Amino acid sequence: MTALDTDQTDIVPMKAALSSTDFVPSKDMAPPGRAAAVTRLLTRKQKAAIIVRLLLAEGAVLSLQDLPEALQAELIRQMSDLRYVDRATLKSVIEEFVHEIEDIGLAFPGDIETTLSILDGAISPSTAARMRKMAGVRLTGDPWATIAALDPALLLDVLETESTEIAAVLLSKLKVSVAADLLGQLPGPRARKVAYAVSQTGAIAPDVVERIGRSLADQLGARPPRAFDDGPVERVGAILNASPAATRDDVLDGLDQDDTAFATAVRKAIFTFADIPTRITPTDIPKITRDVDQAVLVTALVAATDDLAPVADFILGAISKRMSEQIREEMAERGPVKPKDGEAAMSAIVAQIRALEAAQEIALIPDDDD
Repeated sequence: MTALDTDQTDIVPMKAALSSTDFVPSKDMAPPGRAAAVTRLLTRKQKAAIIVRLLLAEGAVLSLQDLPEALQAELIRQMSDLRYVDRATLKSVIEEFVHEIEDIGLAFPGDIETTLSILDGAISPSTAARMRKMAGVRLTGDPWATIAALDPALLLDVLETESTEIAAVLLSKLKVSVAADLLGQLPGPRARKVAYAVSQTGAIAPDVVERIGRSLADQLGARPPRAFDDGPVERVGAILNASPAATRDDVLDGLDQDDTAFATAVRKAIFTFADIPTRITPTDIPKITRDVDQAVLVTALVAATDDLAPVADFILGAISKRMSEQIREEMAERGPVKPKDGEAAMSAIVAQIRALEAAQEIALIPDDDD
């Protein structure tokens, strides 16, 4: 390893050096001559400042913002106090730094929040939330990076409930595409107020923006973890998608009586065989039918009578003429289909559509009411 080979592990000795008030040189590292004497007089903080200055001068990228603010301030003070370091002393400091780096077998983060970030995905969200609460952890690093990684639904709630000034700062710190999407989901009057407030944010001091970000990150991080990845509308819609038509209609009728708004939202989340002509682009039909067993496709099309007849015509009209003629011949030979078999075949086609949508191979046309 050379003096300029740097990664996140290199921050560990720097952090320790900046936190220290004294320096005790390693016995086996003391170089000969004047450089050794000068090096022994340097504190660990000064040596850390020298290494940082060297690495930055050589174009290395250091994640110094991950250090606590007190250590960042100490680094600035040490670098501003130093004036000139001769080559022999610099070489001695580098050798000592490299020796310390090479002696590190494994580095641990040293705080709860960073440890939980490393363990993200390996431990349950509830355990992580409980540990944060027990330790009274406050966010370190850039709060806006943490906020940007949150679920947009949480950010939309902030835009709707916080003051227009806070909402404007939040909107300004997000990616343009995310900000535009969230702004489009706000009611018209609220969206106009927030957009106007953005024009008034030019004079806000950076420390104020950071305090706002830290407060929002703490506030959003204090929310209990979600037990489900999807919302209730999506979960009920997915269940009803896979349910028989009679069950689906019965449940939706009951939801209409108990909660009309929820029932309406669930209906929008449901995609059925009947929705194919209005929600599927004709050019996507060959992708859908390609991986559906032809016998299943024939069964579904034969069962698509009465109100579903336009769906069968739409599918047959979107595939090649040769394939369409072949399927029509098989439909004529198939004969009557039991309702149960027809519904199962239609469900298989809907499942294929959902799978292709999840894989982003096709995109559903938005509902006219959305």
